[in-house]
Amino acid sequence: MFPILETERLRLRELTQEDAPAIFRCFSNEAVTRYYGQEPFVDKQQAEQLVKQFANNFEGKRGIRWGIERKDTNEVIGTIGFHLWLAAHKRAEIGYEIHPDYWRQGYTKEAVQKAITYGFEHLNLNRIGAVVFLENEASNQLLMKLGFQQEGILRDYMYQNGQAYDTFIYSLLKTCE
Repeated sequence: MFPILETERLRLRELTQEDAPAIFRCFSNEAVTRYYGQEPFVDKQQAEQLVKQFANNFEGKRGIRWGIERKDTNEVIGTIGFHLWLAAHKRAEIGYEIHPDYWRQGYTKEAVQKAITYGFEHLNLNRIGAVVFLENEASNQLLMKLGFQQEGILRDYMYQNGQAYDTFIYSLLKTCE
């Protein structure tokens, strides 16, 4: 059963095909995908396929991705979750994105904190990693504020628009939480 998580202002829930238009609004926005390692969506079918991929990853126990829904409007404003989940090694990487209309309002921090708690308490993770473009100042600052440690730089780790980018690698350990 897919877990539903709640914070003061948000509901983190399973995405459905009905959410594909909201996912398309996010992933077709160049400001969102600029540091995502993928090109912006140009077709709504790409959003439908992504929703299916998230569901398949959950069924295969490779990841979990929630839709970030505002409680006051029931509007999906982004996604958050874990990928590269290896239960045997008690680790996963966290990823998230939110539509620019909702940047700098604390929604991402609220969602990330809830996901971290779920990862440690319910997925039995010991390590939560994150890979972030060097240029993504907002995400780098957020992770540091939440206690993640910067472990180093992965050189030419992500490709976007045919260009290689370096990324920071972060971790948060359950013992450090």
